[in-house]
Amino acid sequence: MSFSCAAVAAVFVVILSGSHAVTGARVGGMILRQSSSSVQMFTEAPSFRNGAECAAGADGRVDIAMTLDANYLRGTMAAVLSILQHTACPESVAFHFLTAEDDDHGLAAALRASFPFLDLRMYRFDPSRVRGRISRSVRQELDQPLNYARVYLADTLPADVRRVTYLDSDVIVVDDIRTLTSVDLAGHVVAAPEYCHANFSNYFTDAFWTNPALNGTFRGRRPCYFNTGVMVMDVDKWRAGGYTHRVEEWMAVQKQRRIYHLGSLPPFLLVFAGHIRAVDHRWNQHGLGGDNVEGRCRGLHPGPISLLHWSGKGKPWLRLDARRPCSVDYLWAPYDLYRHSSPVIEEW
Repeated sequence: MSFSCAAVAAVFVVILSGSHAVTGARVGGMILRQSSSSVQMFTEAPSFRNGAECAAGADGRVDIAMTLDANYLRGTMAAVLSILQHTACPESVAFHFLTAEDDDHGLAAALRASFPFLDLRMYRFDPSRVRGRISRSVRQELDQPLNYARVYLADTLPADVRRVTYLDSDVIVVDDIRTLTSVDLAGHVVAAPEYCHANFSNYFTDAFWTNPALNGTFRGRRPCYFNTGVMVMDVDKWRAGGYTHRVEEWMAVQKQRRIYHLGSLPPFLLVFAGHIRAVDHRWNQHGLGGDNVEGRCRGLHPGPISLLHWSGKGKPWLRLDARRPCSVDYLWAPYDLYRHSSPVIEEW
């Protein structure tokens, strides 16, 4: 049986019933399904212990924030494993997960079963807070309320979290995460790899660029693209500067005038582009999921790599399951904790 490239851009189906999930990839005219509880779907990771050089207590804590939902749980598991495996101080990493669910799907239980020693903290993100602010983008996944949870991190995390590193669920870290989390922000609110060679004008519509009252926001700064899937944030400065409201203001403009097409990224660019602390590109080898429409295969960019990011439509676990992986997907596979069993093939 042969599958077309279009079939590789499979729709990942998650049908939830109680604490059980039926997962699968839509391939051609069939759905490949696997059924088990969320906890039983993943193997237990090895235990990871701190090295002798690790500081004890809150002084040595590294705070990582991610979103958590059923569709991306497999990616989250791989990301967590990669972070713990490559840092010298795994027990010092605290994971803060924002979820739109009441966790009746067993997402936290699945994480705890695979990582019994994980410092795991769950927060409920209310989708109604952002649903009325979302405008339709080029891909349905980008329009999900949880995709906007990063805007509200400073409002959600407890006061003792003063710096946090936000990561998307489709990343793999192959370096010590502390190198990224300890970057000198030099007074900035956000740090991230910056890409000034990208055509910045493509991220906004003609309605934006032809309106001086709107595009004047970039006057006096050199705006460059950065990917919001990997960011270090000074939470105190974010709160003090009211940056949640600043991002929301641009989302309100978008609802009225349609000034961009790409989900939660452009309002971040409008507020922060040209005002971030640039981080080495090795910390976001992005675009490995291809473009946002087709998700075609892409190769690695030249240079050293500390973090691989499958941003774009194609996700490695879907392409691997469909047996049509891109070459870069084999770099993700060693971190996959999913229990593979014989799938049930159904016509649809």
